[in-house]
Amino acid sequence: MKKIALVFAAMFTMVQMYAASNDAAATVAEAPVAAAADEDKDVTYDHPFKGENDTKHWSIMTSGVYVGMGVSHSWDLINNSVEAGLLNAVAVNYNSLHGQNLSLGVGIQHRSYSMKRPHMLYRETGGNKVDITTYPSQDVEKIKDRSSNLNMWSVQVPLMFKQRIVKKLELGVAGILNWNTYARVDNHFELDKVEYDEKFKGLKQNKINFDFMGSLTWNDFGVYCRYSPGKFFKEGYGPEIKNTWTVGLVFGL
Repeated sequence: MKKIALVFAAMFTMVQMYAASNDAAATVAEAPVAAAADEDKDVTYDHPFKGENDTKHWSIMTSGVYVGMGVSHSWDLINNSVEAGLLNAVAVNYNSLHGQNLSLGVGIQHRSYSMKRPHMLYRETGGNKVDITTYPSQDVEKIKDRSSNLNMWSVQVPLMFKQRIVKKLELGVAGILNWNTYARVDNHFELDKVEYDEKFKGLKQNKINFDFMGSLTWNDFGVYCRYSPGKFFKEGYGPEIKNTWTVGLVFGL
């Protein structure tokens, strides 16, 4: 019995030694593989235009609150013009993850043209054509608080491309389709202590025109320039207002 026990003990010892030798060999074989995996993990390409938040290609966004002032107009009777809007109330954006963004959205805009004194816009009763005239009295002392503004509200569809220049500086260009849904003239003046307010709508504005826009933003805040070549009125229904250049500030673009 002692001999049998000794034989079993010897066999058990040999099995343990064999298993230990196999574990050591496996550890040695796996070590280079793990090291190689760690090296592959550490060697990553960081694109110079990549942003910290660039993690996915497609997104839905709202962007581009802006306000601007006209610096050039085709019609010399325009005193000034202002505009404000939201470029993208909602938009689909594609991010290349290498500094380029392409978006297509829908937004809103309001633009107002102010006439030079003593001129004002008017429309004959029952007519469709908007024309220019002067206030009822040329006496400066009699006419007070006078203003004549041409207003238009639009739904805009911008297609915009943006390129990151450095980490937070971006250059953007856009082509914008405008659907001019509503237009109105607002006249106001005071004569002999009586205030007059006149508003008329139903104007014959061009329903569709196109604008071009460029922007330069730093961390979502920046400046923009917008060119509007299209005519405000349809042919024969008002003064030729076109080729408006606007500059202003934009936030969240």
